[in-house]
Amino acid sequence: MAAPLQPEPNPLPGTVLRQRLALLASHLVVALVALVAIGGATRVMEAGLACPDWPLCYGRLLPGHQMNLQVFLEWFHRLDAFVVGVALLVLTGTSWIGRRQLPGWLPWAAGTALVMVAVQGGLGALTVTQLLAAPLVTAHLTTALLLVALTSGLYQRLAMVGRHLQAPPAWWLALAGVSLVVVLAQCLLGGSMASQWAADQCFSSGSGCRWLLAHRQLAMLAALSVLALGATTPLLPKGLGQLPALALAAVALVGVQVALGVWTLRLQLDAPLVTIAHQLTAALLVGLLAAVLARSLGGRERSLLSSEVVHG
Repeated sequence: MAAPLQPEPNPLPGTVLRQRLALLASHLVVALVALVAIGGATRVMEAGLACPDWPLCYGRLLPGHQMNLQVFLEWFHRLDAFVVGVALLVLTGTSWIGRRQLPGWLPWAAGTALVMVAVQGGLGALTVTQLLAAPLVTAHLTTALLLVALTSGLYQRLAMVGRHLQAPPAWWLALAGVSLVVVLAQCLLGGSMASQWAADQCFSSGSGCRWLLAHRQLAMLAALSVLALGATTPLLPKGLGQLPALALAAVALVGVQVALGVWTLRLQLDAPLVTIAHQLTAALLVGLLAAVLARSLGGRERSLLSSEVVHG
């Protein structure tokens, strides 16, 4: 006689909710990277003031007769930002309501991202009302990239819950952190340079070239730090899951970014699609390095907790 079928064990409390929030967080990362790319396209196409008012565009939710490529870019940029804000509001609200079933850090991380997107919206409004003042444009881009990093890390930490992964060495964790900080600094310098049109002035009149030189020098440091991160993956222990692959993917993105940067300079910024791809790759690189750091921190945290339990 066949033995009766045993019922499948129940999933851990909050597993379904966590998986759904992880899916939402992954979509947020994509939307934020797209937001950075569309923002870059808006700047390159000189469409930052295509909608003269805020938050509406020509006093409407959907501009009709005024719609052209520049207006569409600025309008769609605002639409994407609105969708991101609503998604973060849902993520934060759900995290607090279901906090008993979720990791304790999640409501605070989601709440921080929600505050940041509110700041981002305020900076977006000021960039229009203050006629694209360079410091505001740079702050707008910086906040967007920090949001990419935060949501990417948030997603990775949610995806790691319940998985038993090894922890990377402390020196590799430090290298991942340094790589992310240097790349973010490089993006900040590039955004500041772009908001002042320094590269265009350098090519046309020879002024502002110090910004371009500083950007290239810091780019070399950023590339070397990420290359070191990838080159040392063979020294890592087994059982790290996707962590080595993420680091190697970051190395590949650095190669693409360097090629796009060289191409952009050789074309003297006359190819808008190349310039936009350069900014898109930068956002992808920030998100990828944040994922590496978040997974590394998650592994270290789990390792420390396990050590405390054993010694306790």
